[in-house]
Amino acid sequence: MIGSIRREALDHVVIMDEAHARHVLAAYERHCNEHRPHRARNQPPPGADQQPITVHDLEVRRLLRTRILGGAIDEYRYAA
Repeated sequence: MIGSIRREALDHVVIMDEAHARHVLAAYERHCNEHRPHRARNQPPPGADQQPITVHDLEVRRLLRTRILGGAIDEYRYAA
C-alpha cells in the first residue's frame, strides 16, 4: 500500500507542510475506499451495485470525470 500511495499520489504532488500532506493522504484514502476496485470484491468498487449498468454506447450516456488531487488521479462515472 505504501508503494501505491507514493506512486499514485505523492510522486505527483509537491507537499508543502504537514497539513497539506494530511489533506493529500485523506483524499487518496477516500479514493481507495470509495471508488477504486477492490480485489476482495472481485474488482467492483464499493457501491457498484448502486451505479447504473455499464453502457458501452457513449452516445446514450455521458461519462463524467472527477479530478482528485488536481488531476493526479481521475475517477469516472456515468451521468444519471
